[in-house]
Amino acid sequence: MEIKVLKNILGANDQIAAKNRELMAKHEVFAVNVMASPGAGKTSVLLQTIRALKGKTRIGVIEGDIASSIDAETVAKEGIPVVQINTGGECHLESFQIQNALNNLPLPDIDLLLIENVGNLVCPAEFSIGEDLKVLIASVPEGDDKPYKYPLMFNTVDAIVLNKIDLLPYVKFNVEGFTKTVKNINPKVELFKVSCTTGEGIQPWAKWLLARMKSK
Repeated sequence: MEIKVLKNILGANDQIAAKNRELMAKHEVFAVNVMASPGAGKTSVLLQTIRALKGKTRIGVIEGDIASSIDAETVAKEGIPVVQINTGGECHLESFQIQNALNNLPLPDIDLLLIENVGNLVCPAEFSIGEDLKVLIASVPEGDDKPYKYPLMFNTVDAIVLNKIDLLPYVKFNVEGFTKTVKNINPKVELFKVSCTTGEGIQPWAKWLLARMKSK
């Protein structure tokens, strides 16, 4: 019974996700589902990405959190359209929530839609929301063992942004081992090493994202 219920939930979610994809395709919006554990630096990476791409593409943001609008308020200061989704306890965004958010965004004025999912390395990997690209923000303080513990997430994404590399001198983190494990799990994944504190690696990441968007 539990398996049947899960299939029904995922099936209904996928149907709405397909409608989201159609709507965004109609308006030529490229959507990126940004996932990470709490504290990995999703919002910081989003802000750096927005700043790197300003003037090159029109950006919109959907912020997903269990509660509060702190991140949405921070992003809104960049002068771009933002919609906040509070899940009220749910550990991931679902396609019906994105559908509602899309109805409150000026889609004709957006080329790139960055969707910050709820901080979690489990549930968001299972729920499609109609995105074109899935990105995982990992971070040095989390440790290099996360690909072993959350293989579905690392196998699902198109790109991994390893954040907070400025902390490498102070934190035990095997970059070579992390990279090897990630590539074994997901051979096609792109890996970027960045620091939102120093700005290192942001430009290559932003350039790649822009290229992916334009190649759709």
